[in-house]
Amino acid sequence: MSNTKKSVLLTGAGGSIGREIVKQLVASGQYELRVFDLDNPRNREFFDRYEGALKVYFGDITNPESLVAPTTNVDVVLHMASVIPPLAHDRPELAHKVNVEGTKNLITQLEQHSPNAFIAIASSVATYGDRLLDPYIKVSDPLTPAEGDNYAETKIAMERLVQESKLRWTIYRLAAIMGVGNHHVGKLMFRMPLEQIMEIATPRDTARAFVYTLEYLDKVEGKIFNLGGGAECTTTYGEFLAKNFELFGLGALDFPSHAFATKNFHCGYYEDGQELEDILHFRRDTLTDYYQAVGKSIPWVARVAAKATRKIVKSYLLSKSEPYKAWVEQDEEAMSLYFRELEEK
Repeated sequence: MSNTKKSVLLTGAGGSIGREIVKQLVASGQYELRVFDLDNPRNREFFDRYEGALKVYFGDITNPESLVAPTTNVDVVLHMASVIPPLAHDRPELAHKVNVEGTKNLITQLEQHSPNAFIAIASSVATYGDRLLDPYIKVSDPLTPAEGDNYAETKIAMERLVQESKLRWTIYRLAAIMGVGNHHVGKLMFRMPLEQIMEIATPRDTARAFVYTLEYLDKVEGKIFNLGGGAECTTTYGEFLAKNFELFGLGALDFPSHAFATKNFHCGYYEDGQELEDILHFRRDTLTDYYQAVGKSIPWVARVAAKATRKIVKSYLLSKSEPYKAWVEQDEEAMSLYFRELEEK
């Protein structure tokens, strides 16, 4: 019986989910781990913590040559590299270059240097589009990205590339990934309707799913799954945001009418999410765990400062609201992108 460890290449290893995957794979000691990401101080500092436990490949996924070495003679690829919102919305050309062209580069190199490799990729709930009125989602549902959602379009293109490749594959459409420090308030905050049902998954649970996948390749091969935290990780966006404002010391979620869009975003509840859980048994965290982790991460000084300046902070945040700006200026074209009630007139 061979004692050779299965080789695993992790792209996007410096991201929030990638870091959790690194921690879990190193802790298991069962795999020969290769990590691939951009060369910057933040990534170097993180990878240096695991010196000797992994092989680091710095490169750019949009440059095929930088992928040759890490994709040579590899067994499994966990493909997490991606430009995500809000950057994906602000720079759609970059999102396409990294998410679509980068994935194509990765597949091409794997087909040449590791034709028997298995690839598992991270897709997104964004591919299902606006599900405010029909929030219960299944894998078999049509992929209808929200208007102008270039990020969702790139994810659909990524899925197609993988499905049309010569590699063995699986695709996980991730729910809203929420962890300590992996989201920042800004203009995107106002794009989701407050009434939207949303299911989250923590970076830790999501990483656990990809790590456990390594032992169940035959059961997930050639299939697409919805990956979320389940019923105990489901709420409405309004409740989720209100709780976070409370934790950060910002008080009530008391923004004026029309600060938040009422259509044209994404999220929902994965009605068939149990299918992946029944195979992998990756779920550990709940919404309560998430809130507790966020609360513990906020220094009391920061909470006190937020309480003292909450009016200023909220005024600043409101200035970033694209729906509110469109409403105040009565920009009909922009309002039609954000507000469902205009369709009912």
